[in-house]
Amino acid sequence: MHENVGHARLGMLSWFKNYQRASLAGDVSAGLIVTLLLIPQGIAYAILAGLPPVTGLYASILPPIAYALFGSSMVQSVGAQAITSLMIGSTLAALAPAGSGLSLVLAAQMALIAGATLLLFGVLRLGFLASFLSRPVMSGFTTGSALVIAGEQITPLLGGSLSKLHLAGMTIGLASLLALWLAKHHLATLLIRIGVSKNQADMLSKLAPVAIVAAATITVAALGLNRLGVAVVGVIPSGLPVIAFSVSAEHWRPLLRPSLLLAFVIFLFSQSAAQSLAQKRGERIYANHELLGLGAANLASALSGSFPVTGSISRSAVNYTAGANTPLASIISALFLGLILVAPTGWLSLLPVPVLSATIIIAVLSMVDLAALKESWRYDRSDAAAMLAAIGGVLVLGVEEGVILGVVLSLATIIWRSSRPHMAILGRIPGSEHFRNVDRYSAETLPDVVLLRIDADLFFGNADVVVEHLETLLQQREQMRAPVRHVVLVMSAVNVIDTTALHALVELNRNLQKRAITLHFAEIKGPVMDRLKRSNFIAGLTENQLFLSTAQAYDYLIDYSSKSRPAFKAL
Repeated sequence: MHENVGHARLGMLSWFKNYQRASLAGDVSAGLIVTLLLIPQGIAYAILAGLPPVTGLYASILPPIAYALFGSSMVQSVGAQAITSLMIGSTLAALAPAGSGLSLVLAAQMALIAGATLLLFGVLRLGFLASFLSRPVMSGFTTGSALVIAGEQITPLLGGSLSKLHLAGMTIGLASLLALWLAKHHLATLLIRIGVSKNQADMLSKLAPVAIVAAATITVAALGLNRLGVAVVGVIPSGLPVIAFSVSAEHWRPLLRPSLLLAFVIFLFSQSAAQSLAQKRGERIYANHELLGLGAANLASALSGSFPVTGSISRSAVNYTAGANTPLASIISALFLGLILVAPTGWLSLLPVPVLSATIIIAVLSMVDLAALKESWRYDRSDAAAMLAAIGGVLVLGVEEGVILGVVLSLATIIWRSSRPHMAILGRIPGSEHFRNVDRYSAETLPDVVLLRIDADLFFGNADVVVEHLETLLQQREQMRAPVRHVVLVMSAVNVIDTTALHALVELNRNLQKRAITLHFAEIKGPVMDRLKRSNFIAGLTENQLFLSTAQAYDYLIDYSSKSRPAFKAL
């Protein structure tokens, strides 16, 4: 395992205390390469959020430095991201004119609320919240959001609208889109064929957008296309962001819900990016440290006049591929970006908007995960339905509503599955002490005994279902004139029995006694037994109703079964 594993537990800048000189070259090269990628991405995502382009660059100066102090990922790249920018833009559009001074204040206020929320959740150790959105639902939300973003970029890509096209703008936009697509899907293969190493080919293909944006900017400058109507970014003020704290007191209420939802999405995306790269590096990610790091990053973004930030999967992958070893790579990238802003920034003003739209479209279309939909449909139709519902929720209702719908769907799926536990009638594999589902194996059973294994915790949501299922089995046996005298509930998969389920078991035992049927239990786990002993239920059972193993119960009940009748094969 990588030497940095576990350092996240030690506190702030633990990676720096253990820094090795051999890591410096990789961190410097990765920092420089990611800086080149950050410039067009940051500007594009700021425009997507309806904010001045320079705020997208501010988002990658102080925030990654703050994340480096508390985060647990060694290669996470924190800054602007497409889907969070869409959420910011949709919130701000209803409250302030795009690019206005008020929109800047509100964007920073959203970062403040999201950052404070993430920081608080980290202090309270609520990292488990990442599990509240299932992978199919997360994929559905991402896919729906990507389609919305791509659709919104059609107009700027064409330099106007479908009804009023701008020929030069449309040409440069579509040409860039084609070049980006070819670079993404074919450049690496082509480079490998001519002798470039795989790692270098992957890196060059990921940096292709930088070269394409640079070429388009040079073309606009050389031909004066901006004077012919091609939309360009415009003035990018030079200088570092001013540290300030400004809020609009009257907008706290309308910003609260979208900012809280945004904090949740920030954590989910960042955690996903960090986990995927940590697995490749043999490292471990600590969810609570991620909350602290992301909270600090967003507070830093609020103080530097920018907007909410998150970990970027694509940019983090470039950081990793470029050789980053520690968060120093992100700090170096922030320093490079700061130097660029200190220098004259006139050349940035000629970045053509159609090309930035093309980079956004290519970036977000890679998030459309139809493979996940196909896999879910083949493996679990309920997951596929949840994913389709999440996609539809984003497309029809909006991004914020899509997040809420995604959480509701994930929780509903958990409840639905828990309320319908798998149950199996067991039999003994001949010549062994192993018991298996009689519907799957050729197993021995006793004529008047039902061994029922419950493969879920027992709680208020499924207790009645378990009792009804057992009652149906008993009625079927009575109709077939093969009455049951003993029922053994095999509890090997039960980790919890809540109060409602306990009362259901008490009532079940009472009803079975009236029918001359004895209820037994096998393989109750220690923690479950500890809780049951605090009730009157266990005290009312005899030692011949509680067994350590299914085999022990089976051997005991052989003496009470009719040996003259053939073993009954359960339905």
